[in-house]
Amino acid sequence: MGGYRRIVTFDLTPTAAQHDLAKRAHEFAEECIRPVAAEYDRAQEFPWPVLEEAAERGFYSPLFYRDLIGDPTGLSLPMFMEELFWGCAGIGLAIVMPALALSAIGQAATPEQMLQWAPECFGTPGDLKLAALAISEPEGGSDVRNLRTRAVRDGDDWIIDGHKMWIGNGGIANVHVVNAVVDEELGHRGQALFVVPGGTPGLELVRKLDKLGCRASHTAELKFDSVRVPMENLLGGVDKLEHSLAKRRAAVRTGGRSGSVTLGTFEQTRPMVAAQALGIARAALEYMTTYAKERQAFGAPILDNQGIAFPIADLATQIDGARLLTWRASWMAANGVPFERGEGSMSKLAASEVAVKATERAIQTLGGWGYISDHPVEKWYRDAKLYTIFEGTSEIQRIVISHALGAAEGRPPLHVDLEPSGGPLNKVFGRGTEARSKAAAAALNMRDRVPSPIMKAALKFLRPPR
Repeated sequence: MGGYRRIVTFDLTPTAAQHDLAKRAHEFAEECIRPVAAEYDRAQEFPWPVLEEAAERGFYSPLFYRDLIGDPTGLSLPMFMEELFWGCAGIGLAIVMPALALSAIGQAATPEQMLQWAPECFGTPGDLKLAALAISEPEGGSDVRNLRTRAVRDGDDWIIDGHKMWIGNGGIANVHVVNAVVDEELGHRGQALFVVPGGTPGLELVRKLDKLGCRASHTAELKFDSVRVPMENLLGGVDKLEHSLAKRRAAVRTGGRSGSVTLGTFEQTRPMVAAQALGIARAALEYMTTYAKERQAFGAPILDNQGIAFPIADLATQIDGARLLTWRASWMAANGVPFERGEGSMSKLAASEVAVKATERAIQTLGGWGYISDHPVEKWYRDAKLYTIFEGTSEIQRIVISHALGAAEGRPPLHVDLEPSGGPLNKVFGRGTEARSKAAAAALNMRDRVPSPIMKAALKFLRPPR
């Protein structure tokens, strides 16, 4: 594991800035999102006024998201996402959708391209802009290895032809980040990412999709019919692409493994998506718990009934477990620790599954009231279902995890495999070391023969270095 850069120790204690971020995000969700969530869901309208307020509060900016992504503790981004999506998943997606495109740009682009396109993904208060990440296709879905959109070089341009489906902000975005195959022989290994500005000839918004949940966000079907973009819209540039393709060709010849920018983008964004699902799950848990405490049946709160209380207890446990998986994966991503055991997929799988369980249980706890729109739990149930599907279905996550475990067979768990912290003195005399145990045993054997002040000093000395 010596190839990792120096990493920040995983610590669950939030910094003052993270604590304030979570507080401000929660206030925004409570004051600006929840009061209008039901109406935007019913009307399926894009929540422009809420985006304007998010921008005014600093939550809709490329620098804000790059700052969160760059946090070495890894906690800032999932803490923010959970609070935002506690308010409403549909409105939350409308706010953060450009961040998914920005993440892809950040992984593939040159510094010059980043400076050019990142501001175009968000705009400024009073002049907001949108961005879309166009990956999925009708035939491929979560299988990025089966994508059929093609990009062919034509002089100083690229010509893109293909069909994209389930694209957030698709067709209305100012910036579309589009993946396409550029090398037919390499197939999925021969993909690249391109920037297609909104309004480019040949880019067609086929239809806005009528969705089960997250209805405040815009999701569309797109077609690319001989869409021509200049050479500089290839993220990373031609030289980087040729170098990457050469490495992938060599890997194919030798039977080695080679990834793709698209797969890397999915892995990096999975903890972000997991945190969104956690926001929905937590909202449902809190709502059903409050309802069960106040709802009286047979002379007592229904929370006194084990049939109500035990499922809620199980869900609280599962939500906390999913949050820990999400924070770990986000910490790993922030510190360049590869998801070699499928840790990113573990977080997304656990969080999305528990979001569906929690919202379904909330409906059951409220009974008939949960089935109608007088309470928000039926909406949260519709919203939660998306998370077992997009950014890789639950089945895809299990495939990724199982394949990763197979590839890592024989290796110790992550906490054993990581480069240790603490330095050489900690290794010799830290907690649990042989030297420390022997010294402690010797001190205890001498306790009746050594004056108390000296014994206290010795035991104080035995404390490990901090």
